[in-house]
Amino acid sequence: MTSLPSSVDVAIIGAGAAGLGAAHALTDTGLSVIVLEARDRLGGRAWTVQASPEVTFDVGCGWLHSADKNCFVPIARQLGFELNKDLPPWRERAYGNAFPESERDDFMRAMDAFYERLWEAAQTGKDEPASSHLEPGNRWNPMIDAISTYINGCELKDMSTLDWDAYEDTNFNWRVRRGYGALIAAYGAPCPVALNCNVALIDHSDKRIRIETSRGTLTADKVIVTLPTNLIAEEAIRFSPPLPAKVSAAAGLPLGVDDKVTLALDDAETFPTEGNLRGATMRTEMGTYHIRPFGQPCIEGFFGGSFARELEAAGDGAIAAQAINEIAGFLGNDIRRKLKPLYESRWARDPFARGSYSHALPGHAGDRAVLAAPVDGRLFFAGEATSPNFFTTAHGARDSGERAAGEALAALGKP
Repeated sequence: MTSLPSSVDVAIIGAGAAGLGAAHALTDTGLSVIVLEARDRLGGRAWTVQASPEVTFDVGCGWLHSADKNCFVPIARQLGFELNKDLPPWRERAYGNAFPESERDDFMRAMDAFYERLWEAAQTGKDEPASSHLEPGNRWNPMIDAISTYINGCELKDMSTLDWDAYEDTNFNWRVRRGYGALIAAYGAPCPVALNCNVALIDHSDKRIRIETSRGTLTADKVIVTLPTNLIAEEAIRFSPPLPAKVSAAAGLPLGVDDKVTLALDDAETFPTEGNLRGATMRTEMGTYHIRPFGQPCIEGFFGGSFARELEAAGDGAIAAQAINEIAGFLGNDIRRKLKPLYESRWARDPFARGSYSHALPGHAGDRAVLAAPVDGRLFFAGEATSPNFFTTAHGARDSGERAAGEALAALGKP
């Protein structure tokens, strides 16, 4: 753990993908740099754990979305991390009879038609709730809404049409066998990071910026802020003088909730590798399940939006219990004896995240640019929420850190 200096040229708040991207961009510039991280680890919302001797689990982000444009693909290759290019199990490889093929095809037609209407609406430039483009009375609307909770962390009523349209997805989705979180931690390993260093105040009232932390106070010429939006909106870290425009923009870009659980699976060889399990439940309060990712003896479950918040509020183990109950409803009660909870996330309850990733509320698609804008050539802002096209992703976060570092260098008169 890096000791806390009394003074640096550039201080970076947060050692997630954005902060680490900024730190790398400032390497070999001749500047003194420190990354201040409240957690006891690198990676932020990217975190890989060994859930059991046989199961590696990405508690946070797990897919390298838009892999053909994803900066972590060349980084993975450089660091010797094996990439898996198998197609994701989202549309195909359904397992069991919980969602018959004819029903599944009907659902996919309804969902594709909804997304076509959403795209057409976005071309008008009017920023509406995405839910306003559901077909009235369509029986699949609750499940379409459930899909939004997995993708966006929120229900469609809370999602901006224009923000949805701005997101760039090339439909190349790859994985890292050793874990995306492990990759990002390895990427950050060379960076100067002070862990267990919770920032309370950024005082930019004087010539040098004063930063109060749980490990002491330091000053900096420039500060790069990579905090999750909920922390800025709730003023978990204060700015002096206040930055009401940043607080307002962050409030327009709240973090939704996406939670994951991994369950050990006995007799795993009797189940398909990389299978997909979900039912035609006609409700938003549902999970979706990935059977034996990478062939591991486990099932991963995914829950999002308001339902995920409810499960978090129910306490430790509630997500796993819900997953087991739902899987048993699909496959029969005999499956219960084959499943054992290993690990679950509770991102909304994480004090240093308070959610999973950002979505723009209806009418707030423009807040990403507001949040990203520098302040007085001294404060710079990065993080997935500031990415114009790759928000919600680790690579969008890393790229934004590189962008903010470039802005800081320009302000310092360095090429």
